[in-house]
Amino acid sequence: MANHSAEVVVEGLKKILISVKEGLDEKVQGKVEKLIAELQGTVPPSHEPFDPDAQKLELGFDFFKNNIFDKNPEYFRELAEAQHPKFLVFACSDSRVSPSIVLNFKLGEAFIGRNIANMVPQFDQWRHTEIGSVIEYAVKELGVENILVMGHSHCGGIARLMELPDHSCSHMSQTYDFIDEWVKIGLPAKQKVKEEANHLPEEEQLRLLEKESVENSMANLLTYPFVRNAVENGSITLRGGYYNFDNGTFEQWKM
Repeated sequence: MANHSAEVVVEGLKKILISVKEGLDEKVQGKVEKLIAELQGTVPPSHEPFDPDAQKLELGFDFFKNNIFDKNPEYFRELAEAQHPKFLVFACSDSRVSPSIVLNFKLGEAFIGRNIANMVPQFDQWRHTEIGSVIEYAVKELGVENILVMGHSHCGGIARLMELPDHSCSHMSQTYDFIDEWVKIGLPAKQKVKEEANHLPEEEQLRLLEKESVENSMANLLTYPFVRNAVENGSITLRGGYYNFDNGTFEQWKM
């Protein structure tokens, strides 16, 4: 009885596959053919251990493909030809702070650079070239109209900046190969907060530093000649933003 049922299922799948073969997505077609082969016994069933992380990626793409990509063919045909984003966004690598989700950007609307604590270093052709290349491409090649530096609450990079000891200290409880050197970009912001708000509780100082670091990065953007020229002639607006995921608020300002 079981063998007979399997044969019926196989024959049914074959008929379905043959009847709609032209319209099937290649990936779906491959899965159906593999299933038929396994039911027929010509291919042994896969005994690979279940990988939930791989499944998460596959299901995530399937959702995007079925609900976004396939439903907007004309839009994605245009994107395949070229991108014309109006925004360059610098955001933190923090997994809780995706600007595409928080600010509801569609694909093609924002050119995004993400790093620890959403920092932008000063212009330097020999250091931090990965950040410089993002800015240069966005400004010179894509012609973005806005550059947004987006900070956020409970930023681990800003917390590390606040923890950095004075140069006079010889002992550090914890060191990092890359992070400590990177967050030093924000030292001018830390100095300002310490000078103006050292009397406040540490948590309040951290919130202030998260915003002041955005201001510091906005000022650093002006050290890039092509950014300064674009700002001066009015073709680019520099914007600061702060996302607080404690209360679900977003504030923004212009330089």
